[in-house]
Amino acid sequence: MILAVVGILFVGTGIAFNAAASLGNDPIGIVYDGLRNALGLSAGQLGMASNIVNFALTAVVFFAGRRYVNIGTFIYILPYGTVVDLGGKLYSLLFPVQTPALQILGALIGCLSLYFGVAMFIAADIGLDPFTGVVMLIKDKAGKEYRTIKICFDIVCVITGVILGGRLGFITVATALLAGPVIQFFSERIKKYMVRAAAYQAERKVSA
Repeated sequence: MILAVVGILFVGTGIAFNAAASLGNDPIGIVYDGLRNALGLSAGQLGMASNIVNFALTAVVFFAGRRYVNIGTFIYILPYGTVVDLGGKLYSLLFPVQTPALQILGALIGCLSLYFGVAMFIAADIGLDPFTGVVMLIKDKAGKEYRTIKICFDIVCVITGVILGGRLGFITVATALLAGPVIQFFSERIKKYMVRAAAYQAERKVSA
């Protein structure tokens, strides 16, 4: 539960930082930004647009692969929009002036935060976020590695986001290619740490 909640904070903050850096949205954020644009919402209402997308995708995952919807999924989607809005305010506090160097730094923080947060959700294994749930459904059907399906799925998200009017840029392309491998790397490391922590706790109980 703690891992899932912390994961939400990382993911929401990452989405907000990428949007605020104005170097292009990541593949998830560009869908949110595109829907926000299509609905005529302001930049400060990105959280509302993300809620609409997440609730819709959760419904798809629930009916197509219910095993991927658990308490963690609802822990993710309920506060998500609020976390994104707070992440945008945090970006403004940390980077009150936009310069190319600060934009790149903000986007880098955003990408790493997003991927680490998603990896935490996968490792927690109490339900997935809606986007990862869809990726896992496709992965099961296709029989391919997560990283491969993730790259293909991100490309589809980018195309959809651009059609809706989302901001496309360097970060969009970079994250579409790197998200799958980086998330898989983080997820594997977190799972190994959890196994070691569980073994250590078991040893302490035996010793006691």
